Amino acid sequence: MAQLSIVLKTFADEPVTDWRPVLDQARIADEAGIDRVVVPDHVVFGEHLEAYGQPRLGGRSGATQPTGPDGPWLEPLTTLSVICGLTSRVRLGTSILLAALRRPAVLAKAAATLDVLSGGRLDLGVGVGWQREEYEAAGLDFEQRGALLDHTLDVCQTLWREPRSSYSSDQLRFDAIHLMPKPVQAGGVPIWVSGTVTAPVARRLARFGTGWIPWGPAVEDVIPAIARMKELLAAAGGNPSTLQVVGSLPIVLRGSRVDMKATMDAARPLVAAGVSDFRARLHLPPEREAAVEQLSGLVAAFRASGLG
Repeated sequence: MAQLSIVLKTFADEPVTDWRPVLDQARIADEAGIDRVVVPDHVVFGEHLEAYGQPRLGGRSGATQPTGPDGPWLEPLTTLSVICGLTSRVRLGTSILLAALRRPAVLAKAAATLDVLSGGRLDLGVGVGWQREEYEAAGLDFEQRGALLDHTLDVCQTLWREPRSSYSSDQLRFDAIHLMPKPVQAGGVPIWVSGTVTAPVARRLARFGTGWIPWGPAVEDVIPAIARMKELLAAAGGNPSTLQVVGSLPIVLRGSRVDMKATMDAARPLVAAGVSDFRARLHLPPEREAAVEQLSGLVAAFRASGLG
């Protein structure tokens, strides 16, 4: 059955002194029955934001970075830790975490801690990003970002899964290392890999991934992209039948209101193609009761339609 998620806007294009509305939205999502809230990531910015629109660097063709270099972006794991203490059932996700910018053992510890404190509610959506300056600020080689991400995920899963861990690569060696507590979820925190429909992304999915977060042209034309990714995943030794996929819920409006039936009807072909986690992008009303009512209605229609 498909799930229903919302993206929290944990960034802004101007200074913010009060982030409570973001936390309130997380609480509302928890109360309304939304399956997952996800938050984005940037650590620092350079001043060449036009790179976001360049696919060869990891961006999306023609897209525009939503903030300037001085726009505030909340660190995602810190933010989810606060949300963890304010909620009881909604899953907590990143979309996407630039995982390679964190030291692998420290990321493994932070994610395991959050998974434990949340009762096993964490999902890590990860990707390589598009901005050279972020890697340079972390002392890392942007040209090696794919290999750096693979290395980070490999170390994390080793530390999550083995009671007494050893590791050896060109970048890192350790022996007889104990990371405790382990994540609550069997096998460690689920990894959702973001990327385009390419063999390297398919190999990353086969090796580490629970689910795929489409990027680039696949976002706009997800049905054939899923079919092609499943072919690549099978060729990489993965299991296409268990692949979970993120897609956008196709919201249909009638005036200012969501046409629930038309929205759910538009989602059915996506479910049939393999979308398992729908991201709903809504402008919620500022009044809490009205926001709960709107999200609860969306959840009810989603469940009643048989999609979730």
